[in-house]
Amino acid sequence: MRPLTRPLVIALLFAAAAALPQDAVAQTKRAASTIDLTPPGTLNPAPLPPLANPDAPDTPARELFARKTAPLPGAARSIGGYADGCIAGAVALPITGPNWQVMRLSRNRNWGSPKLIDFLKRLGKKAKQDGWNGLLVGDMSQPRGGPMISGHTSHQIGLDVDIWFTPMPNHVLTREERELEGATNMVDPDGLNVDHKLWTPAHTAVVREAAEDPAVTRIFVNAAIKKQMCSEAGADHAWLAKVRPWWGHAEHFHVRLACPPDSTECKAQPPVPAGDGCGHALDYWFSEGVLHPKPAPTPPHPKYMTLAGLPPACRAVVKAP
Repeated sequence: MRPLTRPLVIALLFAAAAALPQDAVAQTKRAASTIDLTPPGTLNPAPLPPLANPDAPDTPARELFARKTAPLPGAARSIGGYADGCIAGAVALPITGPNWQVMRLSRNRNWGSPKLIDFLKRLGKKAKQDGWNGLLVGDMSQPRGGPMISGHTSHQIGLDVDIWFTPMPNHVLTREERELEGATNMVDPDGLNVDHKLWTPAHTAVVREAAEDPAVTRIFVNAAIKKQMCSEAGADHAWLAKVRPWWGHAEHFHVRLACPPDSTECKAQPPVPAGDGCGHALDYWFSEGVLHPKPAPTPPHPKYMTLAGLPPACRAVVKAP
C-alpha cells in the first residue's frame, strides 16, 4: 500500500472534524497540530472532474464550492458564519504586491471581502516598518467561499487569512518557490516554547500590528507563540486579548476580521473573553493531554456538510453560473 501523503493526511484530519462530538473534534485537532499545515502545492493543477449528480441533497457542499473558479459578481456580501457560510462579490488579492506575495497559487484561495484585501495592504506596509520586507500570504477563501476540500473548516466568508511567519524575501518568488517552499515551524519540538534561533521581536511586532487593527476580531497562533508574545509585550497587554491559542499555527498566524457593517447576513462571533489570556490562562495548552494526546480508540468517520447546513443564500451563490 502506498503511504498517505502529508497533504492527504491533513485533508482527512480536518474533514473528519466537520461534524463530530466535541471530544473527537479535540482529538482530531490535536493530531493536526503535529503536521505542517502549509503543505506543498502543485505546479500542474488539474481541474476537478464534473460531479455525477451535483443536485443530490447529500452532495458535500465542499465539492460544489471547490468547483467554482470565479466569484459571483456583484456587491461583496459575507453570508453566514466563518465555518458555515459563503461570500458573494469576492475580490482577488493580486499575487504580487509592494509588500506581499501570495503562496500556493494552485489552490485558488486568494479571494476575500474587499475589507480583507484592504487589511492585508495596511498590514504589509506596517510589517515593513517593523523590519519585515513584507508578507507571505497563505489561504484566504475560495472564489465563492464555502467549505474547502482540504485544510480548513473556517475561511468560508472571505474574512480569514493565513499569514506565514516567514517574512517575504527581497525578490519576486517563482511559481516553483510559491508552490514548493515550506513555511518555517517556529515552535520547539516539545511544544513548550518558540525556537529562539528563529523567533525575533519583529514577529511579535507584526502580530501586534494586526491585533491593533480595528477590523480584526481574532488572531490564532500556537500556544507557545502566544506565551512568547506575552513575555515580550511590555506594559501594554490589551492587544493580546485578540491573540488566541489554537492547535497547529506554528508556521503561520490566522487573522480573522469582524463582520463588515454592510454584510447584514454575516454571523459574528461573541467578543473575546476579558483579560490578556497570558499566564495561567495558558495552562490547559501545556497540559499532558494536549501536548501528548492519546489516539482515538477508533478512527472517526468523516461527515461532510451539505448545502442544507449553510444559509439559504449560499445555495444561490454556489448554483449561479
